[in-house]
Amino acid sequence: MQQAVGNSPTLARLAELVQESNNRFKAIESLLPGNLRSAVKAGPIDGDSWCLLVNGNAAAAKLRQLLPVLQASLQRQGWRVSSIRLKILVGRR
Repeated sequence: MQQAVGNSPTLARLAELVQESNNRFKAIESLLPGNLRSAVKAGPIDGDSWCLLVNGNAAAAKLRQLLPVLQASLQRQGWRVSSIRLKILVGRR
């Protein structure tokens, strides 16, 4: 798989974005309440916008309250994040 990624600039960029998204999540994970951490996963990056994948509406509602804190923390750490979007994963637990 690494050879395929190395031979394709598109796949290499995708792998880079996945790694960056995971790094961003690690950077904010400690700011999430313990019971919310397992309901949130790193999602796609689209320019200056980042998406978090959330299991359910209740978790998303709690997470929405934290978005300004999460975004500010990422910006202080050097990431250009103009917005954090939430995508609710339906039917997953």
